[in-house]
Amino acid sequence: MRRSHSGRAFVAAAVLLGALVVPAVTASPASATDYPTWQDVQAAKGNEQAKQAEVSKVQDALKAVQADAAGKSQVALDAAAKADQADAELSEAAQTATSLQAQADQAAQTAQRAQTRAGQLAANLYRDGSTNQMTTKIATAKDPDELLYQLGAMDQLTTTWTSVLDDASVAAGTASSLHDQATRAEAERARLAQAAEDRSAAAKSAQAKADAAVASTKDHSDELYAQLASLKDTTAKAEQQYAVGQAVAAQAAAQARAAQAAAQEQALAAQQGRQASAASSGSSFPDTGGVTVDPAGAKAYARSVLGNYGWGDDQYGCLVSLWTQESGWRANALNSSSLAYGIPQALPASKMSAAGADWLTNQDTQINWGLSYIKSSYGTPCGAWNHEMSVNPHWY
Repeated sequence: MRRSHSGRAFVAAAVLLGALVVPAVTASPASATDYPTWQDVQAAKGNEQAKQAEVSKVQDALKAVQADAAGKSQVALDAAAKADQADAELSEAAQTATSLQAQADQAAQTAQRAQTRAGQLAANLYRDGSTNQMTTKIATAKDPDELLYQLGAMDQLTTTWTSVLDDASVAAGTASSLHDQATRAEAERARLAQAAEDRSAAAKSAQAKADAAVASTKDHSDELYAQLASLKDTTAKAEQQYAVGQAVAAQAAAQARAAQAAAQEQALAAQQGRQASAASSGSSFPDTGGVTVDPAGAKAYARSVLGNYGWGDDQYGCLVSLWTQESGWRANALNSSSLAYGIPQALPASKMSAAGADWLTNQDTQINWGLSYIKSSYGTPCGAWNHEMSVNPHWY
């Protein structure tokens, strides 16, 4: 289902699953949905056929409003991931530009020192430290030994001067090249800085839209679940838990079919190679606005609702191990390769909208979806954990 550790086959399965189960992002926005009224609900109660029709109408409205929030939240998550990537690219470019500039400055200093020394040696070739030109002293030398000494000194100075001049030329060329590279690097840093700023602004805008959609969806969802409860003589909480369970069960079934189809199309060796490549990817923790990252609180909440799924406290240890390995119980954990997200690492992330419109930022909603997924797919957290550890790379 999820997580890059499962390889391309499982990523493909998850993408297909999202297409099969999660309402399309292009569904009608919440503001355009024809919401049932309480008058409609009350009127439908007297006739079984009318009641069933009203139930279907309420359920369709729920799907529509959840689809709108899910789409906007997914856009916000994608934008946050892009903003993180832009920041990382900018940081790397800034380091490169700074390093190249330092190298260029050092090379320029080296070239300057070499040029200074070459100038000093040139002066020594012209003078020997007194007021006489060296060539004059050589020409007027009467002692053969003195003549040989003067000629040797001049030859040595000439050789040294030539070598230092060559060094100065090379250093100057190096400095010029590094300066050009530093200039280009600085231009790239400036470009990436603007890109990072643009992506940050886009992420904030997307998050604002998602927050507004989530708030609107929650208001409508609460009323719609209450209407369902009234029509079916249950409770809103029971209706919501039932709806989540049904949606996640359908997701799990579609995932299993897609995974089986993908496995049939791929050779085992090729699949293992893709899995090994995917397993090397890491995780990031993008800023998605109001997300609460509280692993201790998340564990406490998960433990408190185990009984809702028919499990005892004996399953808690397996659940802790499972989601510690998957996400560290961090609600903003994002797999940089597969884009699996959240405490249960759902893929695609928007699948968690089945449990609530606020899946992007609410760790309790993520846990509700994850527990429903575990129940549908593995029966218990220990069943999921056993599967996780039975495959390499690990996934569930």
